Amino acid sequence: MRAASLVIFLFLSSSAFADDGEKLLGNWKLVSLFAEDVQTKERSSVLGEHASGFIGFTRDRFFAVLMAEGRKAPQTPEEQAAAYRTVVAYTGKWQLEGDKFITKVDVAWNPGWVGTDQIRFWRMDGNKLFITSAPTTMPNPDGTQKTIVANVVWEKEQ
Repeated sequence: MRAASLVIFLFLSSSAFADDGEKLLGNWKLVSLFAEDVQTKERSSVLGEHASGFIGFTRDRFFAVLMAEGRKAPQTPEEQAAAYRTVVAYTGKWQLEGDKFITKVDVAWNPGWVGTDQIRFWRMDGNKLFITSAPTTMPNPDGTQKTIVANVVWEKEQ
């Protein structure tokens, strides 16, 4: 009896998983992005008011590329460093666990992300996808650190 219940549960769970996964498949264009300080609730546009970007889900792979507004081709080492700080790009295999998707990063603009699991929480409303990051620690310009949550809205490409 327990085995039959477990099989039914696993079948229903994988069916829901497949349905949710199907909803995510495809390409999504960035609509908005802001970070919220967990402690102060202060919001900031980390890549500017008019950042651009895309994410995509295939059956096997997730990819993301986001860029700050106003980027220019770097001409000096300082400009190259600034360009690095104004882009986010990574990819990896992904899986769903309820309201979160987990990307096992195998390529990233930031080598520190390679080999990590990037956890994101998601929900859909029509053709919009709302993604929230897990809390993460970021450096402040003054050398201190703050914990933020990124909130991103995407629109499905047709």
